[in-house]
Amino acid sequence: DGPIPFDYYTKNDDFARVDHKTLGERLGIFDFERGAKISGSGFPVYRGWGSRLERALIQFFLDEHMKNGFEEFTPPYLVTRNTMRGTGQLPKFEEDMYRCDKDDDLFLIPTAEVPLTNLYAGEVIPESELPKRICAYSACFRREAGSYGKDTRGLLRLHQFNKVEMVYFAHPERSYEDHEELTRFGEMLLEKLGLPYHRLALCKGDLGFGAAKCYDLEVYAPVEKKWLEVSSCSNFEDYQARRANIKTKINGKNTFVHTLNGSGLATPRVMVGICDNYQQKDGSLLIPEVLRPYMGGLEVIKPKA
Repeated sequence: DGPIPFDYYTKNDDFARVDHKTLGERLGIFDFERGAKISGSGFPVYRGWGSRLERALIQFFLDEHMKNGFEEFTPPYLVTRNTMRGTGQLPKFEEDMYRCDKDDDLFLIPTAEVPLTNLYAGEVIPESELPKRICAYSACFRREAGSYGKDTRGLLRLHQFNKVEMVYFAHPERSYEDHEELTRFGEMLLEKLGLPYHRLALCKGDLGFGAAKCYDLEVYAPVEKKWLEVSSCSNFEDYQARRANIKTKINGKNTFVHTLNGSGLATPRVMVGICDNYQQKDGSLLIPEVLRPYMGGLEVIKPKA
């Protein structure tokens, strides 16, 4: 179906839309004050239909990935220092990570990419299994040490959030074709949700130091008047595979695989996109049609009486 125009839902508005924080509190689906009370800023609480809506998103994402040939995993949320090195988070980004005390030296994962990729560390994946597609839901933990001065209202920038991650182990000769496929899987989720989005190809100066190519998928949030990144889809070629020693055998010779990963998708900014684009004149929130089976058939979340 392709990208939906950014003004698709708003061009005929005859009411003033409110930001997701205001809408969510009126509907009783978010509780930022209690989240801050128990954990500090950047730790939201979803409640009632909001909790179920986020769970619906996660289940919808995973079900779609199963249809596309992914194997689902449920990985640990705590990993070793060596595991963090394998995917390139350490040593450069240690200040952005939450770490257990020195007796354990374990890190809370910033993304399921870390444990998923390292599942095959030190192994040789048969060529016949490539591309190997795997995915997982996880909570993600980030200190966001470099976020000073950025917009941190509501769900826009968090220390803990939920995400479904896609990881590919790709044949070195086909990884760029697989990268296009991986990115399309992310786009298809947004299309089925009916959210306006676009794809950005990052220039070399904006790439992470381990990535060879990256696309960002961004959803348009009309109340915020900005595009919000909901997925980053990267081809690392053999950068992570060399660090984690992940190989395949091609023509009798062990060769490093290429690793790809992408959010499929992160829930907070998708939730912002839904709140911005699907809110109604009467203050209610329309549920995207594909999520209604996961919501017990609920079509609309109405304001609290």
